[in-house]
Amino acid sequence: MPVESLGPAVGFHDVTKRFGAGAPAVDGVSLSIEPGSFVALVGTSGSGKSTLLKTINRLVEPTSGHVTINGEDVSRASPPALRRSIGYVFQNVGLFPHLSVAENIALPLRLSGQRAGSRVNELLDLVELPLNVLSRLPSELSGGQRQRVGVARALAGGPRLMLMDEPFGALDPVTRASLGEAVQALHQRLRLTTVMVTHDMTEALLFADRILVMREGRIVADETPATLLAGAGGEAAQALVAVPRRQAQQLATLSR
Repeated sequence: MPVESLGPAVGFHDVTKRFGAGAPAVDGVSLSIEPGSFVALVGTSGSGKSTLLKTINRLVEPTSGHVTINGEDVSRASPPALRRSIGYVFQNVGLFPHLSVAENIALPLRLSGQRAGSRVNELLDLVELPLNVLSRLPSELSGGQRQRVGVARALAGGPRLMLMDEPFGALDPVTRASLGEAVQALHQRLRLTTVMVTHDMTEALLFADRILVMREGRIVADETPATLLAGAGGEAAQALVAVPRRQAQQLATLSR
């Protein structure tokens, strides 16, 4: 599957989102995501990371400000057309239980009027699943297999931008690690722009090349994994980094 160029740039321009009269879920976020980068959005529950992610594909409409993809305001495209151009993977997968694996993967192609042809087989190979799962129903698959099918479906339309919202949260640790490595390899192979929301700082440090830390709707740190591990990013960022660092120290102590 040849890829000619890097995925698109994404821009947030003073994006604010309010739900009711309380504090904003997203509060005046402005930043640029470079083409081809893998960005992790991290923060404690309620920090606004999933809300910010969903403003990109218009699952959430900003109260004020706007989002751009390659300089084009996403509000100028219809939501269905926009979403067909963006891959989206989320924790609960959202596979249709009455459709086979093949039918689930082919659905975005059919909705856009394209023939599936050999594309489904190619996508299954991309996510490292055997062809014998094509006829199975989602209920016949493991959690990790279902999530791989979800990734394949997200890639069906050939998007250059991939959004992932806690994609590994419901999986066991071994499956999480394996699927995370597969997603990182796909990002590099297809030269995507990937934005991933995760509450797991270890995932962010291992898979992303840039980490954005959110607190109370604002970006409070914008660092690389290396600079975060070196102590940069401030109090909120270091509180998140402290968790995997402490776990690593405890494991090292146990092995002595």
